Amino acid sequence: MLKGLITCIQLSFALAAMVTCLIFPALAREQSDVLVMKNGDRITCQIKSLENGVLKIDLDYVDGAMSVNWLKVARLESKFLFLVQLQNGEIFSGKVLSPQELPGTPVKLEIKTEEGGSVEVERSEVVRMTQMSDNFGQRLNGKISLGSSYAKGNSTTQYNLSSIFGYQQIRWGGQFSLNSNLSSSSGAEVATRNQVDLTAYRLLSRTNYFVAGSYGLLQSSVQQVDRQTIVAVTIGRYLKNTNRVHLTVQGGFGGQRTVYASSVEENRVQNTTVALVSSNLQVFSFKKSRLDVTGVLVPALGESGRLFTKFNAAYYLKLFGKIDWNLSLYGNWDTQPPMNLTGSDYGTSTGLSYTFGNR
Repeated sequence: MLKGLITCIQLSFALAAMVTCLIFPALAREQSDVLVMKNGDRITCQIKSLENGVLKIDLDYVDGAMSVNWLKVARLESKFLFLVQLQNGEIFSGKVLSPQELPGTPVKLEIKTEEGGSVEVERSEVVRMTQMSDNFGQRLNGKISLGSSYAKGNSTTQYNLSSIFGYQQIRWGGQFSLNSNLSSSSGAEVATRNQVDLTAYRLLSRTNYFVAGSYGLLQSSVQQVDRQTIVAVTIGRYLKNTNRVHLTVQGGFGGQRTVYASSVEENRVQNTTVALVSSNLQVFSFKKSRLDVTGVLVPALGESGRLFTKFNAAYYLKLFGKIDWNLSLYGNWDTQPPMNLTGSDYGTSTGLSYTFGNR
């Protein structure tokens, strides 16, 4: 199990290094975008992305990206293509500019689409905006978090690693996430928990709805689960999608296979048809904090009363630049584990996070 954890850590760092090499060259382009702020300031820059109410920009004379409050922007102009998502789920690809606004009226944005049309929306309706590029690295984004602790009294050592890699096209995208935790203490066995989730989604023609396919892998030494895999297909909906709150819910069906440790002599391998219901809540505060909570309920359709549950929550507090402090809670539960095994594995971790790409 320890070897598996080390492999996951090495894989995550390798992916991070590869992504970083791909992304940074891809982001370089002419800095000719123009921002006009409500207080009259005029900034010539490179607009990178808009998400969580924060507009990320690059300037020639500033080291690193700057964060701008989106609601303080009065006007913007750019000759480059952007991927723009609205609160109602609609997505457009095109050039974005702001017509000169009249006093006391909402700030408007005009999106000149690649098809030659034009769409005008209020600034408050725009929840995401990302540079468009054919370069694979340009569409990647992510976050890596690391943490550790040590107590001399009982020689307790804890390590935790989490990473998220995202990729987005106009109407579809995907995300890979990894959560690894290790705890060792004098006189006790090393406890490890590794969770990997891979999701791909596509937006439907009906706004705010999407279909998704997911693959999950869980290992928990506390529950003596060597490997638990689940493959599911779901349909979901954005219940709320603003610059401050994202809330989605989805449900569907799939199959789950659990392989318990060799010490489990009876029903070591279990195959189950399952339903899946999950929800994700993200809450943001400009330049300060972010809360990300995901809960998953997996009822076993072939076993009455058996329910699998997963929960992951993370609170990020901005320190400086792209560095955040984070506090995470994680857990998974099984209401009917075999041979009276432990039905739960949960804990907390804290550490530092680094964000890359357009996140």
